Amino acid sequence: MSFLEKAVTDRFEEQGYVVAEGILDPVEDIGPIVAEYEELLDSMAGQWHAEGRLSSSFAELPFSERLTQVLAEGMPVFPAFDISLPPLSADSGEETPIHLGAAVFNRMLRNPRLLDAVECFIGPEIYCNPVQHVRIKPPEHLVPEAMRHSLVASVDWHQDAGVVEADADDTDLLSAWVAITDATTENSCMVMIPGSHRADVALHCLTYERQGFAGSAQLTIPQEYRGPKEPTPVPMRAGDVLFFHRMTMHASLPNVSNGIRWSFDLRYNPLGQHSGRPWFPGFVARSRAHPETELTDPAEWARLWQDAQAELAGGGTPAFNRWKDDDPRCA
Repeated sequence: MSFLEKAVTDRFEEQGYVVAEGILDPVEDIGPIVAEYEELLDSMAGQWHAEGRLSSSFAELPFSERLTQVLAEGMPVFPAFDISLPPLSADSGEETPIHLGAAVFNRMLRNPRLLDAVECFIGPEIYCNPVQHVRIKPPEHLVPEAMRHSLVASVDWHQDAGVVEADADDTDLLSAWVAITDATTENSCMVMIPGSHRADVALHCLTYERQGFAGSAQLTIPQEYRGPKEPTPVPMRAGDVLFFHRMTMHASLPNVSNGIRWSFDLRYNPLGQHSGRPWFPGFVARSRAHPETELTDPAEWARLWQDAQAELAGGGTPAFNRWKDDDPRCA
């Protein structure tokens, strides 16, 4: 029997997205990931306080409050928390931080229950696509305006197929949005346009209102290209996974709550298909036919990213944006 009920996969086919409840275990899976990030924040906050850049290390505060205080004082927590190099970056040199922790690799990217669910959508030969991010979003009004990029603030309307290279248009790219904390309409849950996966790649316009780190900009689908259907908020519980199609139009709401919203967005595709980011490293997450090809060592995963980063050093991340700044439709 399939890991997921047929009604779940049928809803995915109909709407372009579906929530699979309780995929990650709060203790076994989420606990080690949270602990890994607590340790990382403790190290950074302690160093910044010792250097006189932070008024306190805020060691007495729980993670969510500590992160908010550190961000409020303008410390560059991101991209050090992220599990990818910055997109549209002017500098992805060897000094650009990236988090490559064993808990993220073992309990998130290669989580057996997550891969069981992924297999229901794309089959048993699974490639972990390198388009992956962690998003830990404090109350938006507490984040300095210059730091309100998409990893810590709301995300504009887009399709995942619209933010990768065109050679991945035919890739069966599956997005897996994993809730580490509850996601609500108050704290920045996802918003989807049902049925939008049946359309082609829509126009995406570059927006520069929020620069964020490393000169990044957001891509957004203008209102007139989103279709007639009303967007649907998708609240979730910690441990749930939102699966959606590469063409499904989606965004996130602003965090107007008093706490953080924490998620990972991961992508998987069948082996042998284009990743859309060829200069970043993916890996074989599962192969029923050739299990010996699976990557199981988190240290080797880290080395793949470090090698890619070294190769890119000095030249910056190659431009993957297919959209032109001067497209008259974006005026």
